[in-house]
Amino acid sequence: MIPLKSQHEIEIMQVNGGILSDVLEGVKLLAKPGASTLELDQFAEDGIRRAGAVPAFKGYRGYKATLCCSINSEVVHGIPSSKRKLLEGDIISLDIGLKKDGLFADMAVTIPIGQVKSEVRNFLDVAEQSLWAGIRQVVPGNRLGDISNAVQRQAERHGYSVVRDYVGHGVGRQLHEEPVLPNFGPAKTGPRLEVGMVLAIEPMVNMGGYAVRVLDDGWTVVTVDGSLSAHFEHSVAVTERGPMVLTNRSEVTNKGDVLPA
Repeated sequence: MIPLKSQHEIEIMQVNGGILSDVLEGVKLLAKPGASTLELDQFAEDGIRRAGAVPAFKGYRGYKATLCCSINSEVVHGIPSSKRKLLEGDIISLDIGLKKDGLFADMAVTIPIGQVKSEVRNFLDVAEQSLWAGIRQVVPGNRLGDISNAVQRQAERHGYSVVRDYVGHGVGRQLHEEPVLPNFGPAKTGPRLEVGMVLAIEPMVNMGGYAVRVLDDGWTVVTVDGSLSAHFEHSVAVTERGPMVLTNRSEVTNKGDVLPA
């Protein structure tokens, strides 16, 4: 059964999402050539705790960090380390979550480090666009598969692929709730979207094939073919007016029919 949130709960999640967005903006400013992923992680944890929240990922199923820092061909769940330094031309996916007042917020972004090739910049743009294509389907009466299909079509029409093994999810009182939300599949399938649902929509898009594997650390997921991977995520509420992005303060105003949080 898919949990529905009250208006009050959504308001709390919106506040939490704003905190998370602000923390991630600070992390992005630190993500420069020469910075270690552990530095980014420590900054993120400090920011979350100063806001009176707790990191959502730290301790989750034994994970030891606040951030997931996934570089280049790493898809998700890259573990921060003092030994991992960012290099000019890298891309890094930053996945972050928090819990405050009993409710979670979850988001991710992939950014370039310094200057990257034009084809890499285009890849990141398309991957982010696939997230917004999915968000625009968050309308009462649509089906879950409409989100999945919109994400897939946006990525694949540019020649990229979407990861099959890892998916989006509901979010609220738990970090991962029903429903499971694939980033691929046919439209007009799955449960109907209802007011009060909150979904973590998170395309993981590969520049090459969609096959992935897990490294020996038990966490880091990488592309099998070594191609670049990008990960974008927002927590989004279904409202009577359409999608409400809960984990964003500024970008939404330029996204057309997406309701500003």
